[in-house]
Amino acid sequence: MRYMMTYDLMETMRNTNQWLGATASAMASYPLFSMVPNPAFSWMAAWGEVTERTFQRMIVKPDWGIRTFTCEDGKDHLVDVTTVIERPFGDLIHFRVNGREEQPRKVLVVAPMSGHYATLLRSTVKSLLVNCEVYVTDWHNARDIPVSEGKFDVEDYTLYLVDFMKELGPDTHVVAVCQPVPLTLAATAYLAEVDPKAQPSTLTLIGGPVDPDATPTEVTDFGRRVTMGQLEETMIQRVGFKYKGVGRMVYPGLLQLASFMSMNAERHSKAFSDQIQRVVRDEATEHDAHNRFYDEYLAVMDMTAEFYLSTVERIFKNREIARNEFVVAGHKVDIGKITDVAVKTVEGANDDISAPGQCIAALDLCTGLPDSKKASHVEPGAGHYGIFAGRSWRDNIRPLVIDFMNDNQRKPKSKRRAANKNSAA
Repeated sequence: MRYMMTYDLMETMRNTNQWLGATASAMASYPLFSMVPNPAFSWMAAWGEVTERTFQRMIVKPDWGIRTFTCEDGKDHLVDVTTVIERPFGDLIHFRVNGREEQPRKVLVVAPMSGHYATLLRSTVKSLLVNCEVYVTDWHNARDIPVSEGKFDVEDYTLYLVDFMKELGPDTHVVAVCQPVPLTLAATAYLAEVDPKAQPSTLTLIGGPVDPDATPTEVTDFGRRVTMGQLEETMIQRVGFKYKGVGRMVYPGLLQLASFMSMNAERHSKAFSDQIQRVVRDEATEHDAHNRFYDEYLAVMDMTAEFYLSTVERIFKNREIARNEFVVAGHKVDIGKITDVAVKTVEGANDDISAPGQCIAALDLCTGLPDSKKASHVEPGAGHYGIFAGRSWRDNIRPLVIDFMNDNQRKPKSKRRAANKNSAA
């Protein structure tokens, strides 16, 4: 599988299906056919429209779509997405609300690098913008990164987080979602040893596999069943000539998407069948529920081969974080060194990806942290997506997280710092 030909074959199949959809839609919409009262043409046009959109979205990075924000003054303020730190494999971006006073909480949202773009957290970001200064890790698609930029594995990912935390300062509240939870915990512990003053005020870990074996799921079982050799032979491909990252070894987003879809194949099949019927009945819209969900869900990105393989081997198979044996740049990280960063875990009772027990394991690793700085929450009835987006997040989890931040805000240590609104309680 580790050849450009297989990568380009997947892209060819995607491109062909997009073309077939566009062709079917154009042919069935030909004006002459409107004279023929045959529903087959309407169905063909609807199938083509849905198919073209489906396969076209797979190679497009979604827009954040957060252009304005209504503040307490009742006015819509423009939102600028500015880059604070620019790096080859990911940037630190800031959602700045023009004309609004700086908010009392500075929040760093660590987005997952697991096949989807950071925009998957759009609703999470919008909910935090209400009363926070929001920063997000915006990871790049590996297919667009030249080979000359070098490797990027779990250690590099962790060091990126270390640099982002240093940039934002000790009055920052870090919220890690899903995949980056164990690495964010490791980055905080790394800072506790090498630069204690740069540690964030709080660390909220949402639905991540700190200890994958605590509560096995289909995802963790897969990591146990296959060998690293099998993964490398079957999952890793080389980027083709179409992209800037030509020659780079990656775990293709299209393969990851196929895995996602296969987990709930019947549900997805029904969703697309129903959408075709809605288009036939002229009930579908550009931004209806189906399109809003799948425009984001289908937009996938490639991961570097070394990041994907090292995640499986070191986080899932060897459980280096769970055993407190993780090494970053030759330095053995001791999670027990975290002594004054408040840590909160959030899990969903119905999470079938990171089941309850996997994330709360972080609290047991924080042996140097007093119980007063530890907290946990299990959201009843919530699945994996619901604990960081949707009603469960908005109504129950977000208020708890904000209260946790307020209760553990690190106080400024100088008069100059006290004047900084970002450090206000």
